[in-house]
Amino acid sequence: MKQPSLPFWQVWNVSFGFLGVQLGFALQNANVSRVLSDLGADLHSLSLFWLAAPIMGLLVQPIVGAASDRTWNRVGRRRPFILGGAIAAALGMLLMPNAPLFVSLMAPMLFGGLMLALMDGAFNVTMQPFRALVADMVPNEQRTLGYSIQALLINIGAVIGSILPFLLTNVIGLDNTAPKGEVAPTVTWAFYIGASALLGAVLWTVIRTKEYPPEEYNRYKGLTAAAPIEKKSLAVRLGNFWQLFIHMPKTMRQLALVQFFSWFSLFIMWVYTTPAITQYIWGIEAKWFDADYLHSLAVIPPEIAAAKGAAGDWVGIIFAAYSLFAALFSIVLTRIANKLGRKLTYSLSLLAGGLGYISFLFFQNTEIVHVNLLITEVDIPQGALDLILPMIGVGIAWAAILAMPYAILSSTLPADKTGVYMGIFNFTIAAPQIISGLVAGQILKYVFNNEAIYIIVLAGVCMILGAISVVFVRDSEK
Repeated sequence: MKQPSLPFWQVWNVSFGFLGVQLGFALQNANVSRVLSDLGADLHSLSLFWLAAPIMGLLVQPIVGAASDRTWNRVGRRRPFILGGAIAAALGMLLMPNAPLFVSLMAPMLFGGLMLALMDGAFNVTMQPFRALVADMVPNEQRTLGYSIQALLINIGAVIGSILPFLLTNVIGLDNTAPKGEVAPTVTWAFYIGASALLGAVLWTVIRTKEYPPEEYNRYKGLTAAAPIEKKSLAVRLGNFWQLFIHMPKTMRQLALVQFFSWFSLFIMWVYTTPAITQYIWGIEAKWFDADYLHSLAVIPPEIAAAKGAAGDWVGIIFAAYSLFAALFSIVLTRIANKLGRKLTYSLSLLAGGLGYISFLFFQNTEIVHVNLLITEVDIPQGALDLILPMIGVGIAWAAILAMPYAILSSTLPADKTGVYMGIFNFTIAAPQIISGLVAGQILKYVFNNEAIYIIVLAGVCMILGAISVVFVRDSEK
């Protein structure tokens, strides 16, 4: 029995909650390095704290994927996990900027790291069922549309999340500087707003999307009725999982190489863009990111705190810019992929991202210019304003990374194991980030002498290698 096509707005509702999830995720990506630095983390150790994010993804997504494949209740199949993850993520967002309040329990920096793990683990609990929900609800001929809409919503959320601290500073008037060992008020309130938006958007999808009951789902996917679930030992379940892992579809293996280079680069960008532009464009020496040096001072000089705060806010703007460009590119991504083919579109997009990272080197103009952003006016270095240009390439790459691997992969997965395989595919996202987290800080310290701009260039080289790797992917698209 053929699965019916969905109206556009129904496809939209299936993914709408991802807007809120990505809003929270963008706040994390743009501000966690800033928060951890304010709480006392060394520059080269930032990537180690960030390891909590991919490790949680590596552990959580396969488990949630397998569990959601077996879950059928009154709430649905995927929706219970989507809602539960959103509640936990919102809790982490509320607690993280308040780390200094918990100093009697543990060091604020350690508490911040734990909240990062909670947030990212919860984001992963929510994200994986969203991916599988599109595969469940959207017929194969609408898959590229479905994942493109998801990419569009993801990037709308990312724009809002990235720009929030800047708006709170320059429009609302909150302070963007933080005393030693504390978090700036703009970041704190941005996390509060993000937690509320996350819950609201996820509730929209949970309420507005009705999942197919088991019998109807099985008919659409050509499956026989599921046998009663047997209770199995942990060893048996791990053995079954390992069998699925080693017999994953060939296309998934090929995409893994592309994913490695892509996510290795993205992890570097999220961790090190703030110190990179603070040093390279605002002219702040690397010592001002050295925890030992900062601890030797009674107070941080106001001009240093102001520069770091301004650079941190501007990172939100350029992250919002790449998300905006990604959202715009998502609108035409399906049409371009239909004309050029998914592989060529994917490869050219990653190439644009790699060139965008490398071009950071050419924007070091420290001349202060007055910029009218319509909603507010700011004085910033010319080089910071010029960084909007490479964000076009980064945004194109980000849109493709969010949509194309899943569009290529989803048609190769067995319908009764979509959730667990989507979870296994998250290994190709988490593993390169873990490797990046382990080695990037050491490369930065011992190869680049803590000059963070060069680690961004390294990210560009890796993204170009990802573009080349797409050549070796077999796409079953007709």
